[in-house]
Amino acid sequence: MNPLDDKPSLAKMLNDQRRVLVVALCLAIAGFWIFGPLGEWDVAAFLAAGIVLGLGNHIATEYSLLKMITSGAALTRGEIAASALVRLLLVAGAAAVVAIAFWSTGIVTLLGLALFRLLTLVMTGIPLLKELSKV
Repeated sequence: MNPLDDKPSLAKMLNDQRRVLVVALCLAIAGFWIFGPLGEWDVAAFLAAGIVLGLGNHIATEYSLLKMITSGAALTRGEIAASALVRLLLVAGAAAVVAIAFWSTGIVTLLGLALFRLLTLVMTGIPLLKELSKV
């Protein structure tokens, strides 16, 4: 079966991203588990909000790439970059608005976003390094 024959499905893409979804859930739970007993429920909530923003960006990126690949259309680098830039601006803008609106504690949203991004980079980088070491 040709992968270009498949229609992009959000459900299939979410199924393929199970590990990332589990990591995001574990990070959010860990935030509440660590900061909750310290009485910092708002810090835990903003950390979870940042993780959710990062997860949303990750899912939007994966779905966008899936649609591009299955469409078979030859997209230019500029089109791909513009799509990524719009997503990043939306996510960073939302995180910045939360950080400013709920200043001092809201800044933790950016920490959650950065933490999620770091973990997704590690999760994708380790298999890539393993493949490169085989060559």
